[in-house]
Amino acid sequence: QVQLVESGGGSVQAGGSLRLSCAAPVSIVSIDDMGWYRQSPGKERELVATITSGGSTNYAYSVKGRFTISRDNAKNTVYLQMNSLKPEDTAVYYCNAKGLRRYGYYADNTWGQGTQVTVSS
Repeated sequence: QVQLVESGGGSVQAGGSLRLSCAAPVSIVSIDDMGWYRQSPGKERELVATITSGGSTNYAYSVKGRFTISRDNAKNTVYLQMNSLKPEDTAVYYCNAKGLRRYGYYADNTWGQGTQVTVSS
């Protein structure tokens, strides 16, 4: 089972910034879409942003203009730069990878372990 390793969560005051990273093993030869989702207590997991292997991006309306998703295909890594953070951005953020491949292995949908982001007012 391939694991995605997330880092970069933490606590910040409103208006601050954080950068999340998520890496797949170097043995992975290709990944289709990568993305970030988040889940707050009592709420369902929701999409934050996604990026295709070609670099096309999609954002939730609530984070447009504040968050930027990017990826480094050579490092099998996806990033989420979060600026102008608001208390309502507080959640556990999960990395996701679709179409993850290496020799003899394919995974349609893989999740990271989650990283906590807390924004105080």
